[in-house]
Amino acid sequence: MRPFLAVFLCGVMTAPQMAFASNHREAPITALDHKADITDVFAFRSYDGGTTPKVTFILCVDPLLEPANGPTFFPFDPDILYEIKIDNNHDASEDIVFQFRFNTEQRLPGVFTAMLGSGSNAPILAPANSPAPVPPGTALIPPKIMSFGDAGLGQRQNYTVTMVKGGVSTPITGPGPFYALPANAGPRTIDYDALFNQAVFTAPNGIKVFAGTVDDPFWLDLGGTFDTANYRGAVNGGVLSPAQDAAKENFVADTVSGYAVNAIAIEVPVAMLTKTGAVEAATSPAATIGVWGATSRPRVTVRRPPLPAQGSGGWSQIQRMGNPLINELLVGNGFKDKFSMDQPKNDAQFANFFLDPLLARAFNAATGGAVAIPTPPRLDLLPVVTYAPPIAAPGTPAGPIADLLRLNTGVAPTLPASQSRLGVLGGDPAGFPNGRRLGDDVVDLALRLVVGGVLAAPFPGYSAAIGGRLGDGVNVNDTAYRTTFPYLGSAPSGRDRRHIDPSEPGCTAGVGPACAQ
Repeated sequence: MRPFLAVFLCGVMTAPQMAFASNHREAPITALDHKADITDVFAFRSYDGGTTPKVTFILCVDPLLEPANGPTFFPFDPDILYEIKIDNNHDASEDIVFQFRFNTEQRLPGVFTAMLGSGSNAPILAPANSPAPVPPGTALIPPKIMSFGDAGLGQRQNYTVTMVKGGVSTPITGPGPFYALPANAGPRTIDYDALFNQAVFTAPNGIKVFAGTVDDPFWLDLGGTFDTANYRGAVNGGVLSPAQDAAKENFVADTVSGYAVNAIAIEVPVAMLTKTGAVEAATSPAATIGVWGATSRPRVTVRRPPLPAQGSGGWSQIQRMGNPLINELLVGNGFKDKFSMDQPKNDAQFANFFLDPLLARAFNAATGGAVAIPTPPRLDLLPVVTYAPPIAAPGTPAGPIADLLRLNTGVAPTLPASQSRLGVLGGDPAGFPNGRRLGDDVVDLALRLVVGGVLAAPFPGYSAAIGGRLGDGVNVNDTAYRTTFPYLGSAPSGRDRRHIDPSEPGCTAGVGPACAQ
C-alpha cells in the first residue's frame, strides 16, 4: 500500500498552516518576539519518590536556540513577566499565579563574551612575550566556571518568584539569590552539569524552583510536517506499524535535536493548589486543576542604553498556552494573535476551531476518506477543552470551553520505567491529556485525538489500524531526561552540539549509540 499521506489532493488551499512544533513560533506576534514565545507547558505529578504529593510545572520559552550562538547566548528577558497560572474552581480564571522576573548582571563588562573559562581550576596567565601594558603572569582567562560565584561567569542572571493567591502576593524566597542556569558554552568554559545541580533551589515551604537554558524537551519530524504532512516512507507516510508504535526509539530524525530552550520550573505541594487546600482523591471534583502559561510585556518600553529599559503602562500579554498544539494546529492563522493575547475564559469565540477542526477535515480529504473523522461538533474533544472525564472526575463542573492543560492531581504518578509515551491512550492515566509530562508524545497524541478521532471511536469508517496509529515516527527525545526535579535534560554543548539530519534516525535517548560528536 502506498504511503497514504504522500499525496495531498483537495483541501490544501483552505487548510490551516500545519506546524506540529508544539508552540514554536506558531503565531505572527511570537514569530516576531521570540523571547516571549512559549514553546511548551508541562504539568504533572512529580515522580521522584517524595512522600509529599507534589506537582511540577514547566514553562519553556524562546524556541530553537542554537547552543553555539554566542557571545551573549540566551538570557531571559528582564522586560518580560513570565507566569504559570492555575484554575482550581473550574471557571477558567486564575486562582493561583506564580510570577517570575529576571535581572541581568554584567560582571565582566570589558570582556567580549558572556562566559570565559580556562578548562581547569587555574587561570591562564599572560605569557612571557605579552606586550605592555599587560605584564607577563597577569591572569587573563579565569578558571573553568564551576559555580555561580566564579569570575568567568560574566553575564549572570538572578530572578524572583512571587505567588499570587486570593489577591495576596507572597514572595517565594530561599537562603540566597535564585540564579538562572546559563547556556552550555562548552567543556573548556563551563562545568554545565555542576551548575545545573546548583540551579535547583528549595524554599522553606517545600517549593522548589529552577530556571535556565536546557535541552529542548520537545521532539518531532518538523521537516516532514511543514512539507504539508509529507511524512517519511520509513513510517508508511504517517501510519506506524504495531512494532514501531510500541518502540521507545526513533525511526526518522528528530528535527529539534541539538537545540536548546529556556525553561522555568516550579514544584509545589498538591495541597497548595487545590481549592480545598487538601490532597484530593482522583474521584473528587476538587482534584482537577487547569494550567496555562503566559508572557507579558509593559505596554510602553523605553530603551535607555547603557541603563536598563524602563517600562510603564501596565502589562500587555504577548502569548499564552495551555494544551500543546491548540493554537498551532486548530486556530486559524488570522486569529492566532487574538488567541495569544486573550484569556482562556473567553475561548468560546474559538469553539468552532476546537470542535470542528479544519485539520481533521484536511486529512480526511487528502486521504480520500481513508482517515475517517467523527461528525461535528466534536464532543469527543471536550475532555481537552473542558473539565470532563476521563481526566476530571464525574460530577466536576465542566466550566467554559477553554484552552487549559487539565491535571487530575489525585492520580498517582507513574514511575519512568512504566510510563507510556501515549499517556491515557497508552493505558497510563498519569500522562497526557491528564496533564503533560516531558516524555508524552503529544504530536502522535494530537494526530490520533484530533485527526484520528480515537475518543469518538467507533464511528463510521473508523479504523484503529489507521486513526489509532497515526504518528511521525519520532517517539522519544534525543537527550535523556532527569528522573528528579526539574526533570529536564542538559543543554547541548555549544562546541559539540549535533543536529540530526533527516537520513539519520538514531541518536535516541537511552536507545542505541550516543550522538556522534
